[in-house]
Order: sequence, then C-alpha cells, then structure tokens
Amino acid sequence: MKAQRRNRFDLNALKGLAGDKVFARGQAYHRDGQVEILAVEPGRVLAQVAGSEDYRTEVTGRGEDIGGECSCPAFDDWDFCKHMVATALAANALGDDAEAEVTGALARIRQHLRGQDLDALIDMVVGVAERDPALFRQLDMAATAAHADDKTLIARLSKAIDRVTRTEGYVHYREAAAWAAGVDAALDSIAQLAATGRGAPALDLVERAIDRIEQVFEEIDDSDGHWGALLHRCRDIHLAAARVANPDPVQLARDLFTREMDDDHDAFDGAAALYAEVLGDTGLAEYRRLAAEAWAELPPRSGRTSEGDLISGNYHGLANILDFFAEREGDIDTRIALRAKNLSSPWNYLQLAEFCLSQGRQDEALRRAEEGLWLFEDGRQNERLVCFSACLLSKANRDAEAEALLQRAFEKVPSLELYAQLRKFGSNARDRAIECLRASAIKEAPSRWHAPADLLVSVLMQEREFDQAWAAVGSHGASMSVKEALARSSEVAHPREAIEVYAERVNHLVDSGGNRAYAEAAALIARMAGLRSGVEHEVYVLALKAKFGRKRNFMQILG
Repeated sequence: MKAQRRNRFDLNALKGLAGDKVFARGQAYHRDGQVEILAVEPGRVLAQVAGSEDYRTEVTGRGEDIGGECSCPAFDDWDFCKHMVATALAANALGDDAEAEVTGALARIRQHLRGQDLDALIDMVVGVAERDPALFRQLDMAATAAHADDKTLIARLSKAIDRVTRTEGYVHYREAAAWAAGVDAALDSIAQLAATGRGAPALDLVERAIDRIEQVFEEIDDSDGHWGALLHRCRDIHLAAARVANPDPVQLARDLFTREMDDDHDAFDGAAALYAEVLGDTGLAEYRRLAAEAWAELPPRSGRTSEGDLISGNYHGLANILDFFAEREGDIDTRIALRAKNLSSPWNYLQLAEFCLSQGRQDEALRRAEEGLWLFEDGRQNERLVCFSACLLSKANRDAEAEALLQRAFEKVPSLELYAQLRKFGSNARDRAIECLRASAIKEAPSRWHAPADLLVSVLMQEREFDQAWAAVGSHGASMSVKEALARSSEVAHPREAIEVYAERVNHLVDSGGNRAYAEAAALIARMAGLRSGVEHEVYVLALKAKFGRKRNFMQILG
C-alpha cells in the first residue's frame, strides 16, 4: 500500500493564518498556475507569484509553524496574504522531499551558470547592471572599494553615500525598507574596507554615513526600525574601522564624546567602554576629563527645586560615563555621589536606594528611600519606592512603620501590588484595605472609561470571596475584563452570573466582527454549554442565529 504523501505546510494552520477569504483566493492563484517556485530549501520556499504585479513571496517553516513575507501591499497590512497561501499550496503539491530533488528556477539557473565561461558571466552581469541602477551602484561601489586609492575611494563612495541616503521628500512606511536596503548596500562596501585593512578611509566614510543618516531622521517613517538599525550598524563599522586605523586617541575620545552627548538614539551610548581598547589609557583619560568638566557645570537637582528652576543637561548620560570609570576603580562612594546629584523625582531616589542596597549599604538605602518619600509626599507617589521602603523597614524590625506607610499609600492610590504587601501584615491590614476600596466604590461614579469597583472585585476574587465579589459587581458595576475574569474563576459556584457575563461578551464580539472575534465567541458559547441544561443552551443558540443570521462566517463557525 502506497504511503500517503505528507504536506509540507498544514492546511488548517494556513487557513487560520489567512482566514477563509484569503485562503480561497490563494487556492485560486495556485489552481490557475500563477506560482513559479524559485527555490525549495529546508527552511523556506521562495516563489514569484503573478498578480497585478509579480511579487517575491517567501514562506518559511513546516507543518503548523508557518511564517514568511511577501512584497505585496497586503502583507504590510495583514501579515499573511493570498500569495503566501498560493506558494504554500504549490510547495505542498511538489511533495515533502522536494528540496532533495534540487527543485526550482534558481536551481536550474545555478546549474546553467556553472557551465558558462567567466567572460560570458561577466558580460551577463554587466548587461543586467546597465538596466538596473541599484545593481549598478552596488557593483560600482564594490569595484571602487577593491581597486581605487584612498583619495579616489573617499570621493566616489562619499557621493554614493549622499545619493543612497537622500530621501527626495518624506519616505513613507512602504518605501522605508527599500531606502534602507540602498543605504545598507553602501555600508557593505565600507565594512569590507575595514575588513581588508583599509581602516582610515573606512572611518572617514562611516562618519559621513552616520551624519547623513542622522540628518534624515525626521524624513523617514521608522515604524519597523530600519533607520535605527542602520545607525547601530554604522557604529559597529566605525568601531571595526577604528581598530584597524588606530586614530589619534585624544581626537577619537573627543569625537566619541560629542557623538554620545548629541546622540538621541543610543547608538553611541557607553562608547568609552565599547572603544576602551582603541582609546587606550590616553584616550580614556581624555574621555573622563571631558565628562568630568561637563558634569561639574551641572548643579545638583532635588525634589525641592521647582519645575521652572530645573537646569537642563545630560545628567543621565554624563553620570553613566563617569560611573563606568568609578566602577573600574571600585569607587562605591563616587558611584553613590553620581546618583545623588540628580534627585529630582521619586524614581531617581529609588535608583539611588536600590544601588546602595546592591552594594551592601542597607542603612543608607533606607535613609535615601525615606528621604525621597518625605520630599515627594504631596506629589505623585512612586509605588516601587513605597514597597522598597516598606520591605527595608520590615527587615529593620520596624513593621508598624512599614504597615503605616503602605496603608497611607494604599488610601492615596490603591493597587493590587500595595494590597499584596499590606496583607502580609495580617487580617486587620487586609480588612482595612478592603473597606477602603468599598468606600471608594461608593464614592466614585462609574464612567465609560473607569470602573471604580474593579480593584475591589479583583481583590475579593484573589481572596476567593466570590459571593462578595459578585455582590460588588451588582452594586457598583465593573469592567468587562474584570467581570469575565470573575466569571471564569467562579463559574462552578455562580453559573448564572457567569453565563450572563459570557453572553454579554459574545454579543460584543459578534457585533465587532472578524473571524478571530467569531472564534472567541464560539469558544465562550461552548463554555456556556457546560453551565446549564441542554434545552436552555439550545434555546440560546437559536436566539443567536436569529439575531446574527446575516453574519455568514459566524454562522459557519457556530454550525
């Protein structure tokens, strides 16, 4: 008996990713022969799919693990398109062992090219480059990098960098990847220079590329991070080039310090540590001097400083630079002093206190934390600072103060985390917190965007006081997410209440529309079936069909 052929890509998984309509369109594309397989490899299938244009389509993975990409606009919007479905179906039609048979147009092309002589291949590539500006630029940059002297090299590649980084207006989301690919090709040539020992021209060129890329930041839609990735790649090439070129360490320190101070995108953060080997003792000393001088010009900041009197300055960046040097020398006092210069927020106090604790200075950590709480007691509290302080107070056998601190914070801005800390102090602390939440739920009126009883219900649910939790929902209301969580936690003991919440959620999901929402609604409906009699559930399903009969996809899922 012949074994059944196994599909490379699971059909149910494909349908789940694409949805019924897109899957059906992909089937039609495959059936009409619009897929040309270019390569079948262990990890991917590459194809060209004919549509309104020819699209490059790649489907990765196997079985239910399916990914990939497509050059069509629909992929940018929905992450999975009909061309990917068609490619996966075409791959399935080839069989699971297709890659072992060297399948695809690219395999045929490779085999053909191996039989050609070198001059014929050169003529072929040059002919294509004459008609393809992107390929021409790539080959021209590679040839220049391989054969030109430094002066000619810098002149030509500088022009190439200027050309590929030019935006000609705003670069929209769908154009950003192509723009970045052009810049990346230029960076390939610069990286190759550094790799082949030509560090000096590589350093000049990558600095020009960094400046050009930074200049066009406001002109790029960087939703996918192309711009930032290019800047970080430039930094890596810059470091590699500096290692080869061995530039003057003092000048390098000054250039890097300027870049780190002016860089809003973190590419040169921590440059002193990253370039330490190239900078050497002389360069590091200059880096430290520059940071120390700039640091000395910044006045201390504290919670007593009014908002209008705050002096701007790169406190964070300079402190990190000087902390690198202090850490190398094991100077804990200096590291604490660096963090203590800017105490303009509760978060700054928390960072200082946590650092003191990490260095074994528990008393100083508590002193700093309490100081921060006192200075900012009238403003917005930092919950982490409150919990940190309470923990240290308990460790210092000051439980009454710790409980009082948590209680004040909870009454001001209650939260689950503060409740969790309070309940460690026993039932009295827990009961006071719950009564505080009840009073707040009574006092505040619910709105479309805020359900004041949510936290009360969540706390009661955590305590498994389900009767009280449902009573709170009945008296004060709650958000749908909290009600659904309560329903799932207590549906055995409170089936009627759970069914009402699930039914409300089902109506919302079906009204919203979409296959994902329909699938979630169907799962809830199935869950409801186990909470009541078959007759009651059948009546409910019939009512749903009468209400949403025009939503055909939902009707198919419902059955």
